[in-house]
Amino acid sequence: MNTTRRELLVAGAAGTTLACTGLSSRPTYQGGRSPWPLCLDTATLRPQPLLTKIEVASRAGFDAIEPWDGELRDYERDGGNLEDLGKRIQDAGLFVPSVIGLWNAIPAGQEAWDQQLPHTRERLRMVSAIGSQQVQVIPGPARPVQEFDPLWAAERYHDLLEIGINEYNVVPGLVFVEFLEGCRRLSQAMDIVIQAQHPKARLIPDVFHMHIGGSGFEGLRHIDGDSIAIFQFNDAPATPSFEQLEDSHRVFPGDGILPLEKCLRDLRSIGFERCISLELYNPSYWERDPLEVAREGREKTLVVIERALKG
Repeated sequence: MNTTRRELLVAGAAGTTLACTGLSSRPTYQGGRSPWPLCLDTATLRPQPLLTKIEVASRAGFDAIEPWDGELRDYERDGGNLEDLGKRIQDAGLFVPSVIGLWNAIPAGQEAWDQQLPHTRERLRMVSAIGSQQVQVIPGPARPVQEFDPLWAAERYHDLLEIGINEYNVVPGLVFVEFLEGCRRLSQAMDIVIQAQHPKARLIPDVFHMHIGGSGFEGLRHIDGDSIAIFQFNDAPATPSFEQLEDSHRVFPGDGILPLEKCLRDLRSIGFERCISLELYNPSYWERDPLEVAREGREKTLVVIERALKG
């Protein structure tokens, strides 16, 4: 474990907020190859057990790991202790910048909100137990755009921030995804983040959803870097057609057509300092050796970062 990663783990153990040393001309992670910590989203290695994913992420050279709430629930149901799991992740030289996620956390009305809140709190408990810094908020359930009130969503997101930070020491970040009509674009999510009227409000961009959701790639440079919780990283192939693209078509960074280098340069220019997280749902990768997939994903991510930094 290199000095920078050891320092991050010490800071996490002390209960402080992760802060990178700053984006200068000298990268500070991955042996000097990246100004951002590299994270492995555990969906990339389905259907491996969570403990295997932790071992693979560590052996492949990642700085962090981003698990899913279902994995934490299964681990606990099988008799595991989540606080011990958090220590195990630290012992592997990793930290947890975020967990996916608070599902259906912003329903349409008060009654549905009240019914969902106990489930949201249970997820926050698990996220906090492993020492995650943040958690992803999915503002579902999905509904027609005319039934999605951005102001209501912003007010409930504010509530989630207050609950997460004050009761669980976890910062919720807002996701925008293609299947949520009222929050499928960067601009829609940023509107909710702004209207939440909270200093810790953050959003979570995913380049794939920016592509298929119609956000485009010019908006990132208009956002303050501290307003981004984590940046989900992958690529999209030239085929199938845009209209037919699904999550299963995601490919390694650099193997597709997305303007990833531009995105990274924009992230650097706005002062983004948190994790770049490799997130893939490609079934062909799941059939391969998980360590081989993780190593290839890490290396291809670093190659794209290095090209971006030279631009």
